[in-house]
Formats: sequence, C-alpha cells, structure tokens
Amino acid sequence: MKGARRLSDYLKEQLKRKKFKQAFEEEEVFANLAIQIARLRQDNGLSQKDLAGVLDTTQQTVSRLEDLHNKSLSLNTLIKLAEAFRKKLKIRFA
Repeated sequence: MKGARRLSDYLKEQLKRKKFKQAFEEEEVFANLAIQIARLRQDNGLSQKDLAGVLDTTQQTVSRLEDLHNKSLSLNTLIKLAEAFRKKLKIRFA
C-alpha cells in the first residue's frame, strides 16, 4: 500500500520517545515472564490446576500469573515458581 507505514517502522520511531520506550520495556518484562511461566508449566505437562496444587494456590491465581497484562508478580512468587519447576531464578539488569 502506497503511503502505509509498516508497524516495525512505526515502532522504531516511537521507541525514540523516552516515555514510550520505558512503558514498552516494562510491558515486555511482564509479558515475557507470563510466557515463560506458561511454557514451563506446559513443558512439564501440568495444567493450571495441577500447578496451583503444587503452589498451594488456586487455578485462577495461576491464570493471573500467565496473564500478559498482570503486573503484580512478586519476587517471592517467582522464587516459588522456580522451586516448583526445579529451576534457578536469575534476575539481572541489562
């Protein structure tokens, strides 16, 4: 389409704006965590209900952990998840 901008071009332009970039990077962190949690659960053959049992919580709570827009993840929750999956939790600043 003539005159139409590609999403990648638009995003590249918007990321030059400090506030936009900061918000985008924050969203990316939470989305990546949610995706990792869901993948770990699935890779271990667990349903959300199964994982809830391991974590001594509800299926609804596990569903929230896997929600891309959830911003209420705590460090303690991440540690419990790492233990449940027998993984090391690494947090770093890049």
